[in-house]
Amino acid sequence: QVRLVESGGGLVQPGGSLRLSCAASGSVVSRSNMKWYRQASGKERELVATISSDGQTNYTDSVKGRFTISRDWPRNAVYLQLNSVQEGDTARYYCNTRWRGREFWGQGTQVTVSS
Repeated sequence: QVRLVESGGGLVQPGGSLRLSCAASGSVVSRSNMKWYRQASGKERELVATISSDGQTNYTDSVKGRFTISRDWPRNAVYLQLNSVQEGDTARYYCNTRWRGREFWGQGTQVTVSS
């Protein structure tokens, strides 16, 4: 069983920054691909960023150059740094991983971009 707990969301003005955190149980952060998804109201959940077990990162086009995914092995944590946020980034952000054939999700953290 893997437990993922997100935090760090909130209200931010356009152009501002936030750092989302995902605390994971066990050692999944160093051994599996970790992902951040988001889901805006009335829309499907979309993959935002991935960091692989060997450290490679990928981003959806709409956040390239603005968001950064990273991880901290000793703390079993994954982060998503959001810079230059836009109103279109408003969504609930979820941490995700697949471990031993099962998929795990956190409860999500809400990010609202508004002036």
